[in-house]
Amino acid sequence: MPSPQQARAQASAITSKPAAPEPEPSPASQLRTLFDRPRLSPGQRRIAQYLIENLTEAAFLSITDLADRVGVSQPSVTRFASAVGFTGYPALRERLQSMTLAARGGPAEEYRGNELQAAVDAEIENLENLRRDFADPHAVIDTGRALSASVPLTVLGLRISVSHAEYFAYAARRIHPDVRLVTRGGSVAYDALLQSREAGGTWVLAFSMPRHARETLQAVRVARRAGLRVALVTDLALGPVADEADVVFATGTGSRLVFDSYAATGVLCAALLQAMTDADPERTQARLEAYEQIAEEHRFFLRD
Repeated sequence: MPSPQQARAQASAITSKPAAPEPEPSPASQLRTLFDRPRLSPGQRRIAQYLIENLTEAAFLSITDLADRVGVSQPSVTRFASAVGFTGYPALRERLQSMTLAARGGPAEEYRGNELQAAVDAEIENLENLRRDFADPHAVIDTGRALSASVPLTVLGLRISVSHAEYFAYAARRIHPDVRLVTRGGSVAYDALLQSREAGGTWVLAFSMPRHARETLQAVRVARRAGLRVALVTDLALGPVADEADVVFATGTGSRLVFDSYAATGVLCAALLQAMTDADPERTQARLEAYEQIAEEHRFFLRD
């Protein structure tokens, strides 16, 4: 009798069948598209991030208030507005306000829930944005195939991103013969990346969540110089790490509480793992069966 993992592997293959018409993208999704410009400066990227994460409030700020909130100068805000296609900050603010009011169906009303409910609502919006992205699954499918074919496959996550990398590597080892996890930066990461390339690896899956670690950027650059390709999971397709990657998957993070939450990132990881499973079903089945035999022999798990 197949295990739950095996059954899901057989029944949950990602397909690219035509999807039903999708609803209008959320304001956050629209802003990500609008601000996805490769030549934004670090200060401009901070402005973009702040507007995406705080649209409801930021849409009604003066240029002085917005500059103060982000920690940049007023001319930086003006230059940002021009860089993303507006004649100036007033035109950008008008667009932000129209998006905010359209999303609410009319004039703004005070949010009546508590802060915990607001945090959940923000994550629901992140998941809705991810669902819209999945309307075209080809990027996930193609990347899953590439990761599956890379032997060894290196998974990189430093600082706050360690937990994402550990989860992905733990699951990927069930379906992939050689997964190498890198959670320490500096020369330790460089050694692991270079060894992976020498052993025949072709891809690295890297995680970079805020606050984005400088050592992640350095490790990604080392990987690229060594001849490895990089698939990046991050919160926004802007910034120096994204500029270095071959493929970028941007998922919103929950930022309403003291520490960020990552519901959409978890779903994206599961989708990439499913795509890896689909890429080589015979290998997947053989590895899952072998693992189940070992788990049964050594009693890894409690019986229900």
